[in-house]
This record gives sequence, C-alpha cells and structure tokens, in this order.
Amino acid sequence: MALPPPSERKKKKIHLSERICCSLPTGFITSPIYLSHETGDGHPETPGRLLAIHDYIKKTGIASFLRFVTPIPHPEISEWITSIHHPGYYQSLHHKIPTQGLSNLDPDTPISPLSVTAAEMAVSGVLTAIDEVMAGRLQNAFCAIRPPGHHAELNRAMGFCLFNNVAIGARYLQKQYGLTRIFIIDWDVHHGNGTQNSFYADPTVFYFSAHQYPFYPGTGSVKERGVDYGEGFTVNCPLPAGAGDRKFLNLFNKTLANAVAGFKPDFILISAGFDAHRDDPLANLQVTDEGFSEITTIVKGLAGTYCGGRIVSCLEGGYDLSALASAVGKHLTVLAGM
Repeated sequence: MALPPPSERKKKKIHLSERICCSLPTGFITSPIYLSHETGDGHPETPGRLLAIHDYIKKTGIASFLRFVTPIPHPEISEWITSIHHPGYYQSLHHKIPTQGLSNLDPDTPISPLSVTAAEMAVSGVLTAIDEVMAGRLQNAFCAIRPPGHHAELNRAMGFCLFNNVAIGARYLQKQYGLTRIFIIDWDVHHGNGTQNSFYADPTVFYFSAHQYPFYPGTGSVKERGVDYGEGFTVNCPLPAGAGDRKFLNLFNKTLANAVAGFKPDFILISAGFDAHRDDPLANLQVTDEGFSEITTIVKGLAGTYCGGRIVSCLEGGYDLSALASAVGKHLTVLAGM
C-alpha cells in the first residue's frame, strides 16, 4: 500500500527533553589530583580504583562515547562545602594535613598531604558536572572522583569520606540554580548516614537508599523516614546479605519508581557505589554487572520522565578493581545510550 504524500502524514510530536536526551553527550568528570589522595598499604580505597576504571573504558571503547571534563577548583569551594559541613570542621581538616606520610581522622579514614586538596576537587568535580548539565552541554554525567563522600557528617569524616560530595551538590542545585526538588539515589552497599542526616528534616531533598543491613555504619532501617517537615522524604530499603539482582531490582522497579513519581524531582543525583557487586571483598549483596546496568536503566528512564534526563552520578564505593571497572562500564554504557 502506498504511503500518503508527506503533507498528509501525521508527524510524531517529539518533546524537547526527548531531543535533548538523544543529542547531548554523557560527561566523564575526573582529575589527576584524585590520585594524590593516598591511603596506605592494605587500605581498600586506593588510587588504583580510578586507574582501573580509566583502563577499562579505554580498552572497551566506552571512552569514545563520553565527553571528558577536567574540573578546576571552584572559586567558592569553601562556601559550598560549608553549606553542608560545619565551618569549624572544614578549618580543622586543613590543620590536620600531615606534611608527610599519613594521619588518621578515624580508624578507617587516613589522609595524606594532598588529601584535602583532592577532596575539595572532588566537590568541584560534582559542581562542574552540575554546571555542564544545567548549561545544556551534557545530558548527564559520571564523576569518577575520590575520596568518596556519603558517610561524611556535619562535623566529622567517616568511612573513607571527608566531604559529602552529593549532599553539597544538592545544595548547589538549589542555591545556584533555584531548583526546588532534588532526588538522591544511593545504591552503595553501605547506608549513606551522612547524606541522610544532611536532609533528615528537609522536604526539598528526597533521600532513597538501598543497602545491605544490618551492616556498617549501623543506620538505614525502614523506621528512619525523616523528621518534622522532612518525614516521609527519606526512604530506606535494607537488604539482607546475598539478596542478589532480583531483590535489588524489585526495589528500583517498585519502591523507587513510586517515590520518584510522587516527588517529581527537578534533578537526580546518584551516590553510585559498586560494592554491592558479587565480587566485592567488603560486602555480600551479590549484585551482578547486569544488575547495575538494569538499575541504571530504571533511573535513566525515571529521569527522562520527570526531570528532562538530568542526572549526575558520583562514585562512592567499590573495592574489587575488576568488578568496579566492569560495573562502572555498564553504568556508563546505559547513561551514554550505547
């Protein structure tokens, strides 16, 4: 059967967000300064984590589908860090920087001479990613940063984390760009106590966490739902050891999807830990590479529906180098629409 002439054909209406999602690249934000944060022999959070990711995406060709962005120090970095952290804590870190070797902020969190510089640049990396997405130069971005951030509290370092990168990013989106509803998804195997506490009474930032429980740091039960005006804007989904892909994905398909639909965010931030991987030495959730691919697909779909596809994903945990690299590769493949 012959097609009708072009003038009579019905044209599919394409929403602006669809055109943007199809045309803008995925950013890969990283800096050599992240490698200067030394943690000592035997510590799981090492510079080798980023090197493994870089090597993998180059070897597999994923890198050719990404736009690499090297952040520079943000001119107002202290103001943005202290939008989440107590100024006294920020100042104290600068006084604790060792001139050589390592100094321990807590039993799990050593710092070396350039650690605070690297941590400030990790925050700058997240702010850069946000700027690039908000300016329409990137559709979404992955921040290959260290040290990680989601355990860092108002006034202390904790669990390998100095500054809460994602929490600072959420405040930056609100204060710099006037966005009112920020959704944080945390799929690190450890509950993000610092991020939760940053917004526990705040109805403008929704915190969703899927994590192994009971487990470090001991927080993250279903009873922790926020307080005052923030009640109901924290959702914790504790999972037993050995949960695997099926239980993990069920949470994202149902609980997360319902939460995002109800909140209707302006922007999605991800605390992307990959230590739920079945090969990770520090935990036992047994998630596969395909599991990480599927949850990224779910989140990307929700972002496309509710916030024009705007996502900034920030590296948290993941300590088996091979598993980390391949899982991040799956994550990037979905973000970039490969």
